[in-house]
Amino acid sequence: MKLSTTLAAITFSLFAVSAWAQTPTINQRLENQRDREQAGVKDDQLTKGEATHLRADDAAIRAQEKVYRRANDGKLTKGEKKQLNKELNRNSRKIYRDRHNNRTPKS
Repeated sequence: MKLSTTLAAITFSLFAVSAWAQTPTINQRLENQRDREQAGVKDDQLTKGEATHLRADDAAIRAQEKVYRRANDGKLTKGEKKQLNKELNRNSRKIYRDRHNNRTPKS
């Protein structure tokens, strides 16, 4: 019984550390979203206007991150990270919706 409890605790801690180590940064998420936008343009899933709006949203998030970092000697507070991640989540949903709304660029 003691062995199974110990193994369970070790397994849980390994998963917790693994999940923590794989949390993408703000810049990694922005890069992933940029790749999704480019793929949508390449596959004709995004119109020019949709792509432009998505790029503007990315630029706004980058600008906000820059303001936050300037105010705190290059660091982000927990609340600022939370706010930026909230914006990134919103933008991610927008990318998905725009790519799946059956609008195509005009030929």
